[in-house]
Amino acid sequence: MNFTISNKALVLYQKEMQLQEQDTLMFFVRVGGIGSGGFSVGVTKEKPDTPHYTFHQSGITFYITEEDAWYFDGMTIDFDEDLGQMIFENPSIEDVTNPNPHSKGT
Repeated sequence: MNFTISNKALVLYQKEMQLQEQDTLMFFVRVGGIGSGGFSVGVTKEKPDTPHYTFHQSGITFYITEEDAWYFDGMTIDFDEDLGQMIFENPSIEDVTNPNPHSKGT
């Protein structure tokens, strides 16, 4: 599993979610409903209850379940200060909002 969280993104998560050392965050695939469409990254301050991948950065433990590994493997999460938003990129998924499991990224 190859997964990266930039320092800018980590600082934003720490600030917005009031994270302290020893806290845990779980990333998961969110599927939009009618009108919102597509996939996005969900995050919650908890541990998964199913098998998972674990990453440690700046005293925080990050989890991704095996079920969601297809989406996160290769992903980089960054924060664009100019846009004021998180950036989610995965070279193995051309469009992370509407992934096609049969196509590879550019």
